[in-house]
Amino acid sequence: MIEVRFNKKNLIVLAGVILIYFLVYELQAAGVISAFQEINLMMLGINIILAVSLNLIVGFTGQLALGHAGFMAVGTYVSAILSTNFNQPFPVALLAGACAAAVAGIVIGLPTLRLRGDYLAIATLGFGEIIRGAANNINYIGGAAGMIGIPQLTNWTWLYAMMVLTILVTTNFINSTHGRACVAIRENEIAAETMGINTTYYKVLAFAMGAFFAGIAGALYAHYFYLIQPTTFTFFRSFDILVMVVFGGLGSITGSIIAAAGITFVNAALQDLAVLRMVIYAVLLIIIMVFRPQGLMGNKEFTLDRWLKKRGAVSGPAGN
Repeated sequence: MIEVRFNKKNLIVLAGVILIYFLVYELQAAGVISAFQEINLMMLGINIILAVSLNLIVGFTGQLALGHAGFMAVGTYVSAILSTNFNQPFPVALLAGACAAAVAGIVIGLPTLRLRGDYLAIATLGFGEIIRGAANNINYIGGAAGMIGIPQLTNWTWLYAMMVLTILVTTNFINSTHGRACVAIRENEIAAETMGINTTYYKVLAFAMGAFFAGIAGALYAHYFYLIQPTTFTFFRSFDILVMVVFGGLGSITGSIIAAAGITFVNAALQDLAVLRMVIYAVLLIIIMVFRPQGLMGNKEFTLDRWLKKRGAVSGPAGN
């Protein structure tokens, strides 16, 4: 049974979430948001979903995975096939893409349980390349040319709802006994196993949940840009998502959100610099990792309680 507590803090958060939604919605309706800004807004939401879902695997469970773009690709193609070739409604295509990605997460999670660190990273990287290679050679889904003519069904409402759902489910999972078991595995897998934690179950569960939300991000992507190609889901895409997680802080959902926003903004700002864009992007990342190796938030979260305590600490001496 789920207990919902309508305390002051939760009501403030709920009001903020609703306010952001309607603010952006009204700005879109009024034509204030340009087409370029809308594209980056959509990419921001998709990147937040991807970063938060990967953080569950890498940051909270401690499994270094480099195949997140492969999970995204599974959700992208499955949802696109259902909506384009079988005329299924968007919610069905979205759920099917997410479930297919979750199954892929279980498939990659089970054989790689004995692997850790660099070995696990290489195995998951190989999985991502297998998915991309398969998409490249299957004519039914367009092969290297990709699929075109996918109905443009992703809008601000769908994107925002899925983004909030991803953050909410991940946060509640981490704060549960299951989430604490995942964190225990990250800290010391042998000790966690000694204490009776089923490490096999929780590592596969983390992969499945992370892949599920990556599949949602892929489905949203496919039904906004209405064109998908295998080149979208290369190793570099997985690396981009991992950078967001590390930049924000391993084990910090708030950090993932901030980092996804920052990197999306940087990519948009450097859009016209062509080759120099990647050089500037790399230099910025090096500077951040040198001066803030633990990421922006470390493993901490930004909460109302923490903010109010800081406000009290600042205003307290002045009041005296």
